[in-house]
Amino acid sequence: MAFFFFYAALLLYLIATGGFIVYVVNQQKWVFRTSYWFLLAGFVCHTVFIGSRAYALGTIPVLNLKSSLSFFSWSIVLIYLVFHKKFGLMILGSFAAPLAAFLMIISSAMPWLTTPVKPVFKSTWLIMHIISIFLGNGLLAITFLAAVMYLIQEREIKNKHLGLIYRRLPSLATLDSVSYYSLVYGFPFMTIGMITGSIYAQLALGSYWQWDPKEVWSLITWLFYAALLHERLAVGWRGRKAAIMSIICFGMLLFTFFGVSIWMGGYHSFSSLGAR
Repeated sequence: MAFFFFYAALLLYLIATGGFIVYVVNQQKWVFRTSYWFLLAGFVCHTVFIGSRAYALGTIPVLNLKSSLSFFSWSIVLIYLVFHKKFGLMILGSFAAPLAAFLMIISSAMPWLTTPVKPVFKSTWLIMHIISIFLGNGLLAITFLAAVMYLIQEREIKNKHLGLIYRRLPSLATLDSVSYYSLVYGFPFMTIGMITGSIYAQLALGSYWQWDPKEVWSLITWLFYAALLHERLAVGWRGRKAAIMSIICFGMLLFTFFGVSIWMGGYHSFSSLGAR
């Protein structure tokens, strides 16, 4: 029954994505509202699925690539819904929904695993680590999307192509503000996730730091985001520089999330984890 909610969420995300794309073209508010409610309904189904899987497994369902992609998608939708309430940027859904749907499509193409969960993964510290990291990832995904929109809008203005795209996107100041706020909130969640992960490693493995490839690359990614946050807060970076750096940082985050786990091995690799 739980898997029904997974596929229902996927279908609703796809419908919402199509609606948001139509909204970009015709700018009809009723199209946005309808798409938004489809996305919200998909999020509810997705939440039910994750909750039921967490209950069945005894831990957050992110112990393989399929479930991690699903949880990442859920995090992006959650953060988008929160940011929509704060900023009211209807166009942001036209970027966030496709990204969430894309992750769900990849997840749906992978087989379900039936390996029982190892007792070591049923830890409160691990749950805190996972929730913090993924909420941080969701926020930093919004930072990335706002940066992409900023560069698109800036190019439209510089080339004096004040046409369809220019009229659809918010002002540069608004996009920079969205990118800034998502970074300011996303970085602490990433930091908390790393701290709780270290505590969990100490309890489960006897050491706070194992020089695991994902630990190393997570630290490198954290340092890049720390540099970006420092430049924005202390130096006053705004606009193009901040947008380009945000995109670079998110690229590193994706490499750490996917590439390191798949290709570099270590105890963070998906092949070493157990899940049903």
